[in-house]
Amino acid sequence: MVDGRENNKGQTGSKNGGGRKSKAIEQKLIEKLTPMNPMALKSLKKALVADKPWAIRLYFEYFYGRPHQRIDITSGDEPFQINPLFSIDLIDVPTDNSPKKDS
Repeated sequence: MVDGRENNKGQTGSKNGGGRKSKAIEQKLIEKLTPMNPMALKSLKKALVADKPWAIRLYFEYFYGRPHQRIDITSGDEPFQINPLFSIDLIDVPTDNSPKKDS
């Protein structure tokens, strides 16, 4: 524990099984699943022909990408209010920048 905190995963997380799996494990999984690829595509095609909603959604999400997710930040039906951290008092500034002439 570098900084003295308990459960600090910064240094010891990978030792406890945390973090990303190694590329070797991922590669082994890909090698095991690759022979099933034609069967999976055939099953997906059957589901698409049968108009299964999950298959149609899966196809379009992988082929065209998922649409952008928009998040509406509201509190019930009220808009979310952000309280200012400080306020600035503006003074009256003349809008006419030309120098004033004395009559």
